[in-house]
Amino acid sequence: MMPSDSDPRWLSLLRAEAARTSIAATAALLGYSRTSISLALAGRYTARTDTLARVVVERLDTPVDCPYLGETLESDVCRSYCTGPAPSHNPLKMAHWRACQQCQNCCKTEK
Repeated sequence: MMPSDSDPRWLSLLRAEAARTSIAATAALLGYSRTSISLALAGRYTARTDTLARVVVERLDTPVDCPYLGETLESDVCRSYCTGPAPSHNPLKMAHWRACQQCQNCCKTEK
């Protein structure tokens, strides 16, 4: 499912992580069952979502210090640099992408 503009931030983060990896991998990362994450993504999670939302934000929305840019990035922005396709059309973006492939903040632990 694609995130919509009306999704709360935690649900958008959850959807993005499940799309990037898998529901099972996301569930393992968050410490929830695959079924719970699947139900939450489908909007059919019957338990209170406040605890799940807190865990999602704590685990998936932590700022990342980018050694290449020398800036702090939102985790989803960092992941998009790291896991995106190689931008072979732009030498500066390609240098950044290559640095991301070696970065301890994102790629080594999440691929």
